[in-house]
Amino acid sequence: MGMTLTEKILARHAGKEKVEPGELILARVDLALGNDITSPIAIQAIRNLGIRKVFDRDRIALVPDHFTPNKDIRSAEQARMMRDFAREYGITNYFEIGRMGIEHVLLPDEGLVVPGDLVIGADSHTCTYGALCAFSTGVGSTDLAAAMIAGEVWLKVPESIRIVLSGRPGKWVEGKDVILHIIGKIGVDGALYQSMEYTGDGLAALSMAWRFTISNMAIEAGAKNGIFPFDEVTKAYADERAARDYSVVEVDGNARYAAEIGIDLGALEPQVAFPHLPENTRPLSQAGNVPIDQVVVGSCTNGRIEDLRSACAVLRGRKVHDAVRMLVFPATQEIYLQAMREGLMEIFVSAGAAFSTPTCGPCLGGHMGVLAKGERAVATTNRNFVGRMGHPESEVYLANPAVAAASAVLGRIGSPDEIR
Repeated sequence: MGMTLTEKILARHAGKEKVEPGELILARVDLALGNDITSPIAIQAIRNLGIRKVFDRDRIALVPDHFTPNKDIRSAEQARMMRDFAREYGITNYFEIGRMGIEHVLLPDEGLVVPGDLVIGADSHTCTYGALCAFSTGVGSTDLAAAMIAGEVWLKVPESIRIVLSGRPGKWVEGKDVILHIIGKIGVDGALYQSMEYTGDGLAALSMAWRFTISNMAIEAGAKNGIFPFDEVTKAYADERAARDYSVVEVDGNARYAAEIGIDLGALEPQVAFPHLPENTRPLSQAGNVPIDQVVVGSCTNGRIEDLRSACAVLRGRKVHDAVRMLVFPATQEIYLQAMREGLMEIFVSAGAAFSTPTCGPCLGGHMGVLAKGERAVATTNRNFVGRMGHPESEVYLANPAVAAASAVLGRIGSPDEIR
């Protein structure tokens, strides 16, 4: 029996000819990353062990992005702990405010993740890099500490689900809608500790930005990782950015899958995930009349330049509803600059939106957009759990950037086609 993309990458990094689902392996790590919430725990563990040297100072990335710009004294101390560690241990890839971004957009854009890699990160959305045909997954802070010391990680080889995409998406349908539809179909535990592997002629219609979005939310289906095959779209992105050579893997024709799901992209309409789970999805046409108080465009899921363009295509020449606060968070400094060069920032600000420096901020109810009791938000983020963006009695509705922008104008959840 042949191997899936995930199995191929794990076998290579474990120094084995073949691996099988359920097998425990010790695998070499290409990149280990942490942020301002998870890194301090790993750093303290390393210091407690008396370790004075990391496995490879070029293969560790530290990105303070969750509570930065620092929202209070505690978050400032966490960022300082990362900064001091990076200087003391000679960590090459430390990204301070003003030069940073949201980690899962920043690292591939910087070329630090390349096709065929094995990446672990002390953040659940590390699975984002599967868009590059890499195996990437989230781990705990102590696993991160061990990887920073030894350059290896223990993993159980996951089973794989084959997701066959066909056709082309229609008007206003984006990558966010593809993954929300899949999660709505299989549930938040529908791919529990499995790899979501994408294939089919529909891949040709998916940009890298959309693939990153889809891979990013694999964890919202309970998956270990999401992964796309290497193709011309991947190659164009990687060749422009890769900071090192890469080696491509291909799936075997006789690979074994635990299940197969078919998705007709042409049959999809924009999706909205209602509170309080990402699986609680509805087609936009069935959303009903839901007044809102806030709109957030950004995050590691939808903070790329393509996402800002999508929102601006709807917002241009229009005004945010008087009852709505609209917040925009470009995912990196480079995206911020590109938005400025293209005039997107002016469109947002002229419409009455606030345009922020890169940060995770409101996505996790951290700062710069926390919801009060009873408030509702439409967000291009990845989770809408109880209290995710603030008060336990607030509500979060997940949608793509175009729908989010339309909702900001309408003052309720709605379609771009409703705007006159």
